[in-house]
Amino acid sequence: MTGGASCLHPASRWEMAGEMAGDRVSDPYAPAASVHANRGWWDASADGYQSEHGDFLGDSGFVWGPEGLDEADARLLGDVHGRGVLEVGCGAGQCARWLRTQGAVAVGVDLSLRQLQHSRRLDEVTGVGVPVVCGDAGALPFADASFDLACSAYGALPFVADVDAVMGEVARVVRRGGRWVFSVSHPVRWAFPDDPGPRGLVVRQSYFDRTPYAETDERGALTYVEHHRTLGDWVRALTSAGFVLTDLVEPEWPDGHERTWGGWSPLRGRLIPGTLILSCANRG
Repeated sequence: MTGGASCLHPASRWEMAGEMAGDRVSDPYAPAASVHANRGWWDASADGYQSEHGDFLGDSGFVWGPEGLDEADARLLGDVHGRGVLEVGCGAGQCARWLRTQGAVAVGVDLSLRQLQHSRRLDEVTGVGVPVVCGDAGALPFADASFDLACSAYGALPFVADVDAVMGEVARVVRRGGRWVFSVSHPVRWAFPDDPGPRGLVVRQSYFDRTPYAETDERGALTYVEHHRTLGDWVRALTSAGFVLTDLVEPEWPDGHERTWGGWSPLRGRLIPGTLILSCANRG
């Protein structure tokens, strides 16, 4: 089967939604503004991202983060054979595609249509099709209790302003007793500059400063935004949505791994954590 992508709503809808809600599109705290900016950024950057990182991610592979922790070894999702799995923020669907090779009924959702076009390309390259939908993680286009599991490897969660909405949506579409496992930048990294060298080892700002990282164009319009949450924030968001935290993984930088990816590098990775993986169960 070959996966397809159909965008559920045009970007202009999100501009309108922000105006109707009284949110300024340039306000990085506004959920609609984050959606609008990050859809545009990922659509424009998808080609470069896949070109630069595609070999590391694999056409059909499940890598949890820049440290290279592979689900084939970690098995954080357990036995997925015959299980319905949703990959949130799937990008080009590499993780969902690998899950399908393991017998899972995996589906992907992503905000960026261009990323999903790369997923379609990889379907054809690998012969493993991933059904994908273009949509917002805060308004998942799936029925209640549609999946046994949900997962995300740096997908969607760092970029959403309203994390409670996303957690609530995942809790809604994952059946009672099902699991939700996701990775994000380790919260402690926000206190350090995003620099792979020695400068990146010196604290520059408060860990408790939740100010989003935002980029704007020459008109002051928001073009990219990431949101910082402390470890406590993540746990509260999970438990408020009805999840129970079952495991917390901080992958160590492996010997012999010399790849630098943005602020991730062997120098920093051997001293401070770069990725946080949270594993949860839906108590319903």
